Amino acid sequence: MLNIAETLHRWCHEARPFALATAVDVRGSAPLPVGTSVAVDEDGNAVGSISGGCVESAVYELCRQVLQDRGATQRAWFGYSDEDAFAAGLTCGGELHVIVQRIDPANQPHLGAALVEVAVGRSAGVAQIVDGPDELLGATLSVLDDGRAVGGTLDDGPVARAVADRARALLRAGHTARVTLGGDADTCPERLSVLVHVAATRPRMLIFGAIDFAAALSRAGRFLGYHVTVCDARPVFATTARFPHADEVVVDWPHRYLERAEVDARTAVCVLTHDAKFDIPLLRLALDLPVGYVGAMGSRRTHGERLRHLREAGVTAAQIARLRSPIGLDLGARTPEETAISITAEIIAYTNRASGLPLSLRTGPIHGPTAHGLGDGQANGKDYGAVFSSAGQAAAAP
Repeated sequence: MLNIAETLHRWCHEARPFALATAVDVRGSAPLPVGTSVAVDEDGNAVGSISGGCVESAVYELCRQVLQDRGATQRAWFGYSDEDAFAAGLTCGGELHVIVQRIDPANQPHLGAALVEVAVGRSAGVAQIVDGPDELLGATLSVLDDGRAVGGTLDDGPVARAVADRARALLRAGHTARVTLGGDADTCPERLSVLVHVAATRPRMLIFGAIDFAAALSRAGRFLGYHVTVCDARPVFATTARFPHADEVVVDWPHRYLERAEVDARTAVCVLTHDAKFDIPLLRLALDLPVGYVGAMGSRRTHGERLRHLREAGVTAAQIARLRSPIGLDLGARTPEETAISITAEIIAYTNRASGLPLSLRTGPIHGPTAHGLGDGQANGKDYGAVFSSAGQAAAAP
C-alpha cells in the first residue's frame, strides 16, 4: 500500500473512506511485487496499479463492491487461462492473490500516522494480516521509525505483540515481505500470514574517488533511489559543481569519513580511487562493516596488488570474499556512463542474490526466488559465487 502513500495520506487527512486492494501473493511472472496496492474512494477515484494493467478493471470493480456493501474483506485469485487471458487474467502467465478491504480513516488513525511518517521522508511499516481466521483477515497495525507500534485494528494481546515484533524487524531491514507466524500458545496462538508493508529511508551509496566514473555512477545511483555521497580527499576535485547528482560531496580521507558514516545492510560502498594509499585503509574498514555491497575499481594488476596489501593488513579470507573486484558486470563497458550501468547492474544482482546472467539463457520463472537459481546456491548448475566471479568483470580503469 505504501506505493501510493502520498494519495492515501491525503485521503486519510480528509477522512475519506476507500477500498484498498493489495497483492498479497505473487507466483510466476506476475509483473508487480507483493505489497503493491490499488485504492478506490467513494467517488470512484482510483490510484495505483496492481498488475501493470492486466487485471485492473476486475480489481476496480471489487473495490467498488466492497465500498458499496461495507462488507468484510474479500479475496480474489487472478491467473492465466485461454479464456480470460485478455479479460481478467494475467497474460504474463503468473498468478496473483489479492485481498480487498474497506478502510475508514476515522476508525484507523494508526494508518494515517504511518502515512504521515512516509510523507515526510521517515521510515514506517504497516502490518496487514492476509491469511488466518476470518475475524483477523485484513487487520492492520503500524510501526513507526522509532519502533513504536501505533494502535491498529488488532486487539492488544499476544497476536498484536508478535505482529509488531516481526514488523519492527522488517522495518529495520528495509524490506516489504510476507511472513508466517503463530502456532505458539505463549506468543501467538493463531497461525497467521502477515504482509508487512515497509517504506524505508533511501539506502546509501558511498562513492569514493572524485573522478568521471564517479560522476556517472552518482547519477545512476540517484536514479535507482540511493542517497548518494561522493567523498575524496582532494578539495579541487570534490566539488558540488562536478557532482550535481550527488546528495552530498565530502572532502575527507575516505577511511576517515567511513569511520563516522551511518551505514547498514542496504549500503553500497563503491571504491573508484584505485590508489593504494586510499584504497587499503578504506577497504580494510569497509569489509569489516555490516554493509550490503563493497566493490573496488581497478585493472587486473591493480586488483592483484590490492589483494596482497589487504592480506598484509590482516584482512581475512572471509572478508576478502565479500569484495567485488574488479567492480561491475561484464557488459563490455568503456565510457563512464556504461561503467556506471555495469556497476549498478552488479549491485542490483548482488543485492537480490541473482546470477546476473541473461534471462534468455535461463529457464523457469523470471520473478521470484526460483528465478534467481538460489534455492540451493546454484545458478544454471554453477555455484553462485563462481558465477559472479566469472561474470563480474567490469571495464576497469587502468
